[in-house]
This record gives sequence, structure tokens and C-alpha cells, in this order.
Amino acid sequence: MKRYRQGTADVAALDGVGVDIRRGRFTAVVGASGSGKSTLMHCLAGLDTVTSGRIVVDGVEITALSDRALTRLRRERIGFVFQAFNLLPQLSALDNITLPLVMAGRRPDAGHVEHLADVLGLDGRLSHRPAELSGGQQQRVAIARALVSRPAVVVADEPTGNLDSRAAAEVLGLLRRSVDEMGQSVVMVTHDPRAAAVADRVVTLADGRIVDDRDAEVGAAEGYGSVAPPVGSAASGGSAASGGGRVAAGDSGLLGGRGRPGAGGFSGGARRGEGDA
Repeated sequence: MKRYRQGTADVAALDGVGVDIRRGRFTAVVGASGSGKSTLMHCLAGLDTVTSGRIVVDGVEITALSDRALTRLRRERIGFVFQAFNLLPQLSALDNITLPLVMAGRRPDAGHVEHLADVLGLDGRLSHRPAELSGGQQQRVAIARALVSRPAVVVADEPTGNLDSRAAAEVLGLLRRSVDEMGQSVVMVTHDPRAAAVADRVVTLADGRIVDDRDAEVGAAEGYGSVAPPVGSAASGGSAASGGGRVAAGDSGLLGGRGRPGAGGFSGGARRGEGDA
């Protein structure tokens, strides 16, 4: 549950939402403006707090963490890709990519950075500053920055929002490849159904509630060119309770949140070996 005060009104941005994000899957969260999709992403990624309920990321209940511990978890286990790229203009592409490691006091793995640059098509661009790169290239740098620390999950907030259709198709294809070839877990918030078509699963929000949750047909995203289908895509292993409640997650559960316990959907205790999402 996430509530805001807006003047004299009490607004429920998230109303009893329960969702489980699976490892090694590409999940898209869609909905109209004001549906609560960005609020959900911010809460799941520890960028915002919930009014009630609990959120678990990679086995850690982040709603119980101190600010310092939460900052460390975001830095080490969550990669972020933003619509506005959020690159530092005075740094080269390489320095932007390795910045999270430097801030964490970790030595960059040169082989891993080189591999990311090769996969993302950044060879010959690492010495360039953001102003010398196209929008698509800047977003590739942002994706590399999100992947460089080998996070548990990458959270992408409207990653194609500032790109033309060709660059958008390239970015979506790269996110898809990170799942299929690197085993990365990706959660993408988007208002664009063409972008969501690239995902394994699409969760739809309206008025702060989950109204639909289904596996997607992964293939060509119409209007964005051809996107390769997933290699050995895993079958769906869970569902969310529409209207809120609780989701039981197996060992493959990665990230999730619980709203009102027992309010519709799943209720009762989870078996040993399972956990609250």
C-alpha cells in the first residue's frame, strides 16, 4: 500500500498490490499515466517507501533496512536505466559505466567491461563524452552502467521514451539479450504496448491495482522492427493477486511486494521453502 496526501485528499497510489518478479525473466509493467506503475517500480527498487506492506529484493526485506543499508543494496544489487539516461556530462562513456563500482570502492573488471562494450556495440565510443553520442548510444552506456555490477535485477523506467523508433528497437533488443544471453532479470516500466511486447510477462496496472498479469508473446515488437525471441525462455511460475494480497514465491522468486495480507488472491501460510513476495 502506498498513499499520498494531496491537499485534503488521501490518494492511494498503490492499493493492495502483490507481485512476484522471477529470476532471469523480462517483466514489463504497463498502464496509463497515473496508474501507479512508476510508483510500483520506485517502491520495488527502494527509491520510495511504502505506507504498509513489505518488499523483498533478492532475499532481503528492504522495508526493514536502514537508509545506509538500503543505499548499499541499491548500489550492489539493483541496476537502473532511466528515460533521461542520467549520464554525467564531464565523464567519458567508460567512466560513466564504471562509476557505480568506483563509488562502491570496487575495482572494475576490465574483461567484463570489455564484454559489455562489445555486446552493446560501444566499441570505439568508450572515450566519448555523452554530448558526443547519439541518444541511442547514451542509453547503451546507461544499460552498460546498470549491468556492470552484475546486479540481481535491472529496473528500467521508460527506457525508450526519449528515443526514435530505430534507437528504441535497438535498446529493447539489448535488454532482451541481457536476459537471454546473460541470465539478467529485467523489470521495465512503460506506457507503450509495443515496448511491452518484447517482455516475457506483462503486468498491467490501473488506479493503483493490478488488473491483468499474463505471459507475453515475445517476438517482433510492431513499430520497433525485429526483436529476436528469447532463447529457452522459462515458463511462468507464479501469479499475482489482482486487487492485492499476497504471492507465494518459490526459489526462483527475486523481487516482490505484498500489500494487504490475505486480501483476495493468495492467503494462508507459505510452505517451507517458499516466501512472501
